Amino acid sequence: MERTPTVRGVDLTDGETILGLGSLAAFLAVSTLAAVAEQWKLLAIAWVAFVAMAGGALIGARVSDRQPNRLVWGYGLASGAMITSAAVFLVPQAISQHAKIGGFGIAAGVLVGYNAHTIGHRLTHLELPMDTTATELAAHALSAGLIIGVIYGAMPELGLLLGLAIVSHKGPAGYAAARRSTLAGESALPILLPAAGVGLTAIPVGTVAFPDSAVFNAAVFGFASGVFLHVAMDFLPTCEVGGEIDRLSEHDEHEHAVLDRMRTHALASTTLGGLAVLVAWLAIAP
Repeated sequence: MERTPTVRGVDLTDGETILGLGSLAAFLAVSTLAAVAEQWKLLAIAWVAFVAMAGGALIGARVSDRQPNRLVWGYGLASGAMITSAAVFLVPQAISQHAKIGGFGIAAGVLVGYNAHTIGHRLTHLELPMDTTATELAAHALSAGLIIGVIYGAMPELGLLLGLAIVSHKGPAGYAAARRSTLAGESALPILLPAAGVGLTAIPVGTVAFPDSAVFNAAVFGFASGVFLHVAMDFLPTCEVGGEIDRLSEHDEHEHAVLDRMRTHALASTTLGGLAVLVAWLAIAP
């Protein structure tokens, strides 16, 4: 009988394992490309995003209890950081380039994000090598990388702060996704794809020459703002009866009291997520 190749108990022929390790290999390849092309800003942003999400996923995968407040904090910190980053670093850029085009870009980003999320639900009916959470995160990370690549390709004089702010949610997002996968009895390895996703698209796109146009920049920044705002709102922890947090709560007849406590955690986590971006900006901004 032929033996399945494994490393420390990990099945190397499993689709989830192949996807995760393949994503890591591809990320190392594009990182080499960035170093050769001297795209140091995109390389730094890509690696910060990767280390943050992979590190958060590693911690989340090791948590075995079903305490829903931890998931609330993961989602809350991520959403608070994303909303603040989009409002502070992307929206002003879009409006300052061209107010009307920037506004249309924001609207388009929100609507496209919502439509993509709605259509993406159909993926749950397909046989994919990763769960719905990892699939949605991968789509978001790859599109975020495209946007970051276009932004820095069009305006290479931008500093690191913008890109780092955009990926500031990766740590808590990776934690929440890995914990959700682990509690469902699934592997967290596919989360390596969304962890590497920013670099996989940002670095190749960053090598392309884009038009130096205020209208183009306004459209790009506006669309990026809308997409990130939609994703951030989708990350907001919802502590409602029948929701994900409720299903993870080992509650009894005092169900509403448990959910009320979770709402307090949601308020604190989203606020702290936003404040973290403010503190980072105060510390780094000239």
